[in-house]
Amino acid sequence: MNIFNELKVVILDVIEALKAEGTLPPDLDASRVTMEPPRDPSHGDMATNAAMVLGKAAAMKPRDLAEILVAKLTRAELVAEANVAGPGFINIRLKTVAWLNVLKAVLEIGPTYGASDLGGGAAVNVEFVSANPTGPMHVGHGRGAVFGDALASLLSKAGWAVTKEYYVNDAGAQVESLARAVYGRYRVSRGDLTAEAFQAMLAAKEIEYGGDYLVPLAEEISQAEGDVWLGKEEADWLPHFRDRGIDSMLALIKEDLAALGVSHDVFTSERGLVRAGRVDELLGELESRDLIYVGVLEPPKGKTPDDWEPRPQTLFRATQYGDDMDRPLKKSDGTWTYFASDIAYHHDKYKRGFKEMINILGADHGGYVKRLKAAVKAVSGGEGELDVKLIQLVKLMNKGEPVKMSKRAGTFITLREVVDEVGKDVVRFIMLTRKNDAALDFDYAKVTEKTRDNPVFYVQYAHARSQSVKRHAMEAFPDRDLSPAALAEAADFSLLDTEEELAMVRLLGGWPRLVESAAEAHEPHRVAFYLGEVAAAFHGLWNRGNDNAQLRFFLPENEQTSLARLALVQAVATVIASGLEIFGVEPVEEMR
Repeated sequence: MNIFNELKVVILDVIEALKAEGTLPPDLDASRVTMEPPRDPSHGDMATNAAMVLGKAAAMKPRDLAEILVAKLTRAELVAEANVAGPGFINIRLKTVAWLNVLKAVLEIGPTYGASDLGGGAAVNVEFVSANPTGPMHVGHGRGAVFGDALASLLSKAGWAVTKEYYVNDAGAQVESLARAVYGRYRVSRGDLTAEAFQAMLAAKEIEYGGDYLVPLAEEISQAEGDVWLGKEEADWLPHFRDRGIDSMLALIKEDLAALGVSHDVFTSERGLVRAGRVDELLGELESRDLIYVGVLEPPKGKTPDDWEPRPQTLFRATQYGDDMDRPLKKSDGTWTYFASDIAYHHDKYKRGFKEMINILGADHGGYVKRLKAAVKAVSGGEGELDVKLIQLVKLMNKGEPVKMSKRAGTFITLREVVDEVGKDVVRFIMLTRKNDAALDFDYAKVTEKTRDNPVFYVQYAHARSQSVKRHAMEAFPDRDLSPAALAEAADFSLLDTEEELAMVRLLGGWPRLVESAAEAHEPHRVAFYLGEVAAAFHGLWNRGNDNAQLRFFLPENEQTSLARLALVQAVATVIASGLEIFGVEPVEEMR
């Protein structure tokens, strides 16, 4: 149930009635009519732009049309009053019974309250994490993982058919560097290289990855295969150590993601695409469409990109699709660039049925966005849409001091270390308390504080308090069924007559609309903000009972008032649990 959508239907019905009367043109397009909360809550419960967007097509001044719409709106069953504001906006106040019906619906629908068919079952691919399989995940990867997972869950709740995907970058120089590092550790394990010599190679950057996480794999190869790889040419041992390294690191990444409660539906290998000839195949297709040519790029203004070279290159006509410059597809050694593989990868997504794609990338990929969008437009013939969400850095601290050293990776704090320190649910919730493109401070001490300044605690405490109320009520009314369905039938909602209680009901009534708007904007952080509002309102209701015993949630001497208030408490718990489910966070029954 979405009461905003219900009122939108009411205004659309009014428009249709005016068309039938001849007041409005019969072909008037009302698709841009919206029903939203007013900017100032004192103006009413809802506001519509109907007169503003229809006035010109109706050959009427918006305010004049608004007056006509208001005259009919005030006759609607759920509308208490409607009035015109400014140049033609319409503010609407609903009858109290309309909001109390929402409360009943929350109890009847249960945890799926807020679910929507907005997406219409359309397929959407959400690609996230996609970290190079060269080591454990760091905290920055964790933020992208949580964001992508929560966004996928949000889209699913709003009616999209979501596939969560991880693109394994296993075909470039990074995985060859991994192979050399594993081989170095293997040599140490076999006594062919001293630990000091290995560290010297790291210092000289002959080896890139030096974390202890490579030791178990190197020792496993050493024990199973002995000296067979010693003294061999790099061309002989590198493929073996690369493949073993990729498999091991990908397993490590999956373990880290599982600890965070994140899973993917699909893992797509870049190397697999290349070996299957997908890159050659697609580039041939683009060439046949005259989207590939050999040319020399002009040096770009400002900072010179890494992929610019003053030489004839195989270029993709990215500028035809909104990019700032055409993009190289081959390196000087004749191998494909990363971008060439990315074009083939996104074409593969499109062929799998995904016209809508979302990529979650680190903030350092900002310069890559336009070319990716251009690629999707090109390979899909303009049908595909790509939204790229950039994830800003996470600053890890403890009591305000930066935390930099890692026992596991040596050079960065791993995600697993953070999860082990504060718990999966805390990490997930905190990562979603800021918009994805805003930097985030993660302080070990603050995220585990039991204060209202800690958003995780504040929201979880509201849910725990709701469960405490229910437990006490069950003791006070042992013979009464206090299940949500029973409360929906037995409670007299008209007894919820204080402004604070009705404000709480109106806030809960906004949950379905919040789900839809957050899903459309691809902004799961809106859920965190909303849950904070719900928690604050609920704690306010709780605290007033401390000041006045007659305002407590249940009164043993007044069963009917208690049932009505318990219904409100249960609805709050339901909505909080619904929001936490999107975040992949377990609602707590009691605080410890």
